[in-house]
Amino acid sequence: TVNCLDQHVEKSPDRVALIWERDEPGTAVHVTYRELQDLTCRLANTLKKYGIQKGDRVAIYMSVSPLAVAAMLACARIGAVHTVVFAGFSAESLAGRLVDSGCKAVITYNQGVRGGRTIELKATVDEAVKNCPSIKHVFVAQRTDNKVQMGDRDIPLEEEMSKADSVCTPESMDSEDMLFMLYTSGSTGKPKGIVHTQAGYLLYAALTHKYVFDYQQGDVFGCVADIGWITGHSYVVYGPLCNGATSVLFESTPVYPDPGRYWEVVQRLKINQFYGAPTAIRLLLNYGEEWVKKYDRSSLKVLGSVGEPINKEAWQWFHQVVGEGRCTLVDTWWQTETGGICIAPRPSEEEAEIVPAMAMRPFFGIVPVLMDENGEVIEGNDVSGALCIAQPWPGMARTIHGDHQRFVDAYFKAYPGYYFTGDGAYRSQKGYYQITGRMDDVINISGHRLGTAEIEDAMADHPEVPETAVVGYPHKIKGEGAFAFIVLKEQTARVDHIKEELKTMVASKIAKYAVPDHILVVKRLPKTRSGKIMRRLLRKVVTEQSSNMGDVTTLDDPSVVKEILDAYQKYKEKSSS
Repeated sequence: TVNCLDQHVEKSPDRVALIWERDEPGTAVHVTYRELQDLTCRLANTLKKYGIQKGDRVAIYMSVSPLAVAAMLACARIGAVHTVVFAGFSAESLAGRLVDSGCKAVITYNQGVRGGRTIELKATVDEAVKNCPSIKHVFVAQRTDNKVQMGDRDIPLEEEMSKADSVCTPESMDSEDMLFMLYTSGSTGKPKGIVHTQAGYLLYAALTHKYVFDYQQGDVFGCVADIGWITGHSYVVYGPLCNGATSVLFESTPVYPDPGRYWEVVQRLKINQFYGAPTAIRLLLNYGEEWVKKYDRSSLKVLGSVGEPINKEAWQWFHQVVGEGRCTLVDTWWQTETGGICIAPRPSEEEAEIVPAMAMRPFFGIVPVLMDENGEVIEGNDVSGALCIAQPWPGMARTIHGDHQRFVDAYFKAYPGYYFTGDGAYRSQKGYYQITGRMDDVINISGHRLGTAEIEDAMADHPEVPETAVVGYPHKIKGEGAFAFIVLKEQTARVDHIKEELKTMVASKIAKYAVPDHILVVKRLPKTRSGKIMRRLLRKVVTEQSSNMGDVTTLDDPSVVKEILDAYQKYKEKSSS
């Protein structure tokens, strides 16, 4: 926090650190570096008063706001480890993270506000902490005027902060001490707590923020990501604040109160760099250009895309319509695990070419390599393979909390001596990199990474559904959607009812965005003789490449393929009618 606050408060205390674009249109709140330091120190002293010490874990379950940023920085200031949980996650998802991380406290709001709707944050926390003995206190801030149930461990946050001292001496930390944990999905089982440390992470976030977006002092940086994701950590909070920037906090949605919201905000706040997700761009593209052209976007210099590969159509629209063809568009590739941007078109030589929908150039110190099936490095250009990184960089994750073996297995075992990203990539004729997508059972829904195993686990608890398999399929707006194949215990007339129950289960166990778009009942799933489900074949069915099923000899009973294809055709005909 000294790098993010104190150094700037000394030099320019009245510089604006945060512009909070609240959900309610047109009600932006400006917070200076001095005000943010005051908030942070009071919150830090409040945490200390209630026994939070260096090394303790604190969960933050809040919507995007200056107080949420202060909560992150307050933890950092006293050497506590924050784990921010996206405020759209269910009570069960939250509880799993609280238990896994051994949190001592939760910081939340009475309610959240998003897209004009009220979200019951405190009620969700109450539900979650029922099964979390490690939680001693729940700090509750007020986002709305509505009263919520307050129990023994609940503490009214603003009330306590108003009594707290506004000076808090920062804890002295080692460069490799833990700064935060952030949970992300893997191809198997439960989400993993990715660990980032102090010095390397901050350095990497700050450098990539400065050089990829060409951030200049006085610019208004608008990253519209939620703080619950790594993008919000690195490019809403840590990177911009370390660089003394003015960072926008966007609490709303791209279509509230109408599809012009982003561009109205750009005009009103005079945003210079706009960093968002392809899924939002694809959504807005459908509403037409008039929503964009209604507003003055002349302040924009750089546009950025994050969260998933951007398709050419969305890239062109973003570049030509939003950026009027005059803004640099950086398609950035990175992961929760990398801490910051690893491959992007900038920095580069002045005016160097940018190829649409390509991440292109590795950042300083990033050495990408492509590997083949035999674990050999693929030389030359115009080639595809598994994307690995050959040497360490400051922002890389250090471990998975409580499970270092899983960390080693997931990232360093497949290609010994290299960090394996889980993504496939193409290296063009000119040596530029293009990310082609995940190589494992992980899908990317609206920029949110999700293991198909998590969705399957959520549905597996249904008494009438003994078996499920989930695969991703291309979705016009979300990039990918989830397609579920289920086997029922017995023939039943309740099929539609069961499908609705399954959707509700996934929403309550994970989050609404994880709910499958399609659920298809089949007699059985395609399995190998050893009983492993061949999801590859199901993917071929839903992407309609059934003429090219590849090797099916390992299937226990190859006739299952035709059976599933027939069921899929019937389902498709029924859906279209």
